[in-house]
Amino acid sequence: MLHIAPQEIAMIVTVFRSRLKADAHADYFDLAPQMSALAQTMPGYISHKVFRAEDGERVIIVEFEDEAGQREWSLNVLHVSAKKQGRANFYAEYNVKVCQVLRESRFKADDS
Repeated sequence: MLHIAPQEIAMIVTVFRSRLKADAHADYFDLAPQMSALAQTMPGYISHKVFRAEDGERVIIVEFEDEAGQREWSLNVLHVSAKKQGRANFYAEYNVKVCQVLRESRFKADDS
């Protein structure tokens, strides 16, 4: 069944694509769960998922109810510090796209 939810149209999705340096510090693997937990406390946070491709690329998809929540996350002092640490120590490269959802469709098969 097709479902379009107008109240969700303002949703903001952030797509964070990255590759770690070959010598990325173990600190990255300590910091990432801390940032994950912090994100979940932010106003308007909906969800996030992390994916890793066979070629080493990492993709994190983060959903916020609105731009204000996403912006608050982006400017959070602990997150800003983690981003600086990431540029200095962990990431070989990254790309961030912040997108507004224009349309949403859903499907779920019946369990029968």
